[in-house]
Amino acid sequence: MPPEAHDRAAPPPQGAPTGSGLAPPNPCAHSRRTGAFTVIRVTGEIDVATADRLAEHLRAAVALPGADILVDLRGVDFFDCSGLRVLCRAEATARARGGRLRLVCDQPRIRRILRATGLIDRFPPLGELPVPR
Repeated sequence: MPPEAHDRAAPPPQGAPTGSGLAPPNPCAHSRRTGAFTVIRVTGEIDVATADRLAEHLRAAVALPGADILVDLRGVDFFDCSGLRVLCRAEATARARGGRLRLVCDQPRIRRILRATGLIDRFPPLGELPVPR
Protein backbone atom coordinates (compact mmCIF):
# COMPACT_ATOMS: atom_id res chain seq x y z
CA MET A 1 0.00 0.00 0.00
CA PRO A 2 1.46 3.43 -0.91
CA PRO A 3 2.17 5.74 2.05
CA GLU A 4 -0.63 8.17 1.14
CA ALA A 5 -3.20 5.32 1.17
CA HIS A 6 -1.95 4.26 4.58
CA ASP A 7 -2.43 7.82 5.86
CA ARG A 8 -6.03 7.83 4.66
CA ALA A 9 -6.68 4.50 6.41
CA ALA A 10 -5.23 5.67 9.73
CA PRO A 11 -7.72 6.27 12.52
CA PRO A 12 -8.25 9.86 13.66
CA PRO A 13 -5.92 11.04 16.42
CA GLN A 14 -7.16 10.55 19.98
CA GLY A 15 -9.57 13.33 20.91
CA ALA A 16 -10.34 14.27 17.31
CA PRO A 17 -14.04 14.59 16.49
CA THR A 18 -15.39 11.55 14.68
CA GLY A 19 -17.57 11.70 11.59
CA SER A 20 -20.63 11.52 13.84
CA GLY A 21 -19.69 14.80 15.51
CA LEU A 22 -18.95 12.96 18.76
CA ALA A 23 -15.59 12.68 20.47
CA PRO A 24 -14.34 9.20 21.33
CA PRO A 25 -14.95 8.12 24.95
CA ASN A 26 -12.24 8.78 27.51
CA PRO A 27 -11.97 8.12 31.26
CA CYS A 28 -13.76 11.41 32.08
CA ALA A 29 -16.43 11.80 29.41
CA HIS A 30 -18.63 9.87 27.03
CA SER A 31 -20.88 11.47 24.38
CA ARG A 32 -24.01 10.10 22.78
CA ARG A 33 -27.01 11.33 20.79
CA THR A 34 -30.41 11.04 22.39
CA GLY A 35 -33.14 12.45 20.20
CA ALA A 36 -32.29 16.09 19.46
CA PHE A 37 -29.73 16.22 22.28
CA THR A 38 -26.02 15.53 22.47
CA VAL A 39 -25.51 14.17 25.98
CA ILE A 40 -22.02 14.30 27.49
CA ARG A 41 -21.83 12.09 30.57
CA VAL A 42 -19.00 13.25 32.83
CA THR A 43 -17.51 11.04 35.56
CA GLY A 44 -14.75 11.14 38.14
CA GLU A 45 -12.75 14.25 38.93
CA ILE A 46 -12.69 17.29 36.67
CA ASP A 47 -9.72 19.47 37.54
CA VAL A 48 -6.66 20.99 35.87
CA ALA A 49 -5.36 17.50 35.02
CA THR A 50 -8.57 16.26 33.37
CA ALA A 51 -10.46 19.32 32.10
CA ASP A 52 -8.98 18.89 28.61
CA ARG A 53 -10.66 15.49 28.34
CA LEU A 54 -14.02 17.12 28.98
CA ALA A 55 -13.09 19.93 26.57
CA GLU A 56 -12.56 17.35 23.76
CA HIS A 57 -16.20 16.31 24.03
CA LEU A 58 -17.46 19.86 24.32
CA ARG A 59 -15.49 21.02 21.25
CA ALA A 60 -16.92 18.17 19.17
CA ALA A 61 -20.47 18.84 20.38
CA VAL A 62 -20.44 22.63 19.76
CA ALA A 63 -19.00 22.14 16.26
CA LEU A 64 -22.51 21.40 15.02
CA PRO A 65 -24.55 24.59 14.44
CA GLY A 66 -27.68 24.73 16.60
CA ALA A 67 -26.52 21.90 18.86
CA ASP A 68 -28.57 21.22 22.00
CA ILE A 69 -25.98 19.94 24.48
CA LEU A 70 -26.66 18.41 27.88
CA VAL A 71 -23.64 17.99 30.15
CA ASP A 72 -24.54 15.34 32.73
CA LEU A 73 -22.48 16.00 35.86
CA ARG A 74 -24.31 13.54 38.13
CA GLY A 75 -21.35 11.12 38.05
CA VAL A 76 -18.74 13.73 39.01
CA ASP A 77 -16.84 13.28 42.28
CA PHE A 78 -14.90 16.56 42.15
CA PHE A 79 -15.29 19.66 39.99
CA ASP A 80 -13.22 22.85 40.13
CA CYS A 81 -12.71 26.09 38.21
CA SER A 82 -10.87 24.24 35.41
CA GLY A 83 -14.13 22.49 34.59
CA LEU A 84 -16.06 25.74 34.83
CA ARG A 85 -13.66 27.37 32.37
CA VAL A 86 -14.26 24.73 29.68
CA LEU A 87 -18.02 24.84 30.29
CA CYS A 88 -18.08 28.64 29.89
CA ARG A 89 -16.08 28.51 26.64
CA ALA A 90 -18.28 25.76 25.21
CA GLU A 91 -21.50 27.51 26.23
CA ALA A 92 -20.38 30.76 24.57
CA THR A 93 -19.47 28.89 21.37
CA ALA A 94 -22.75 26.97 21.34
CA ARG A 95 -24.75 30.17 21.86
CA ALA A 96 -22.82 31.96 19.08
CA ARG A 97 -23.72 29.10 16.72
CA GLY A 98 -27.40 29.16 17.61
CA GLY A 99 -27.26 26.28 20.06
CA ARG A 100 -27.36 25.87 23.81
CA LEU A 101 -25.53 24.05 26.54
CA ARG A 102 -27.23 23.00 29.76
CA LEU A 103 -26.09 21.15 32.85
CA VAL A 104 -27.75 18.15 34.46
CA CYS A 105 -26.73 18.12 38.09
CA ASP A 106 -28.32 16.89 41.30
CA GLN A 107 -25.32 17.50 43.55
CA PRO A 108 -25.53 20.34 46.09
CA ARG A 109 -21.75 20.91 46.04
CA ILE A 110 -21.72 21.67 42.31
CA ARG A 111 -24.74 23.94 42.69
CA ARG A 112 -22.83 25.78 45.45
CA ILE A 113 -19.87 26.28 43.11
CA LEU A 114 -22.19 27.68 40.44
CA ARG A 115 -23.77 30.06 42.97
CA ALA A 116 -20.42 31.14 44.46
CA THR A 117 -18.99 31.94 41.04
CA GLY A 118 -22.12 33.76 39.84
CA LEU A 119 -22.74 31.17 37.12
CA ILE A 120 -26.00 29.75 38.46
CA ASP A 121 -28.07 31.95 36.11
CA ARG A 122 -25.90 31.04 33.12
CA PHE A 123 -26.10 27.33 33.98
CA PRO A 124 -29.37 26.70 35.86
CA PRO A 125 -28.94 22.98 36.58
CA LEU A 126 -31.56 20.47 35.55
CA GLY A 127 -32.21 17.66 38.04
CA GLU A 128 -32.48 14.99 35.36
CA LEU A 129 -32.15 14.50 31.62
CA PRO A 130 -35.11 15.89 29.65
CA VAL A 131 -37.20 13.47 27.63
CA PRO A 132 -35.88 13.40 24.03
CA ARG A 133 -38.16 14.86 21.38
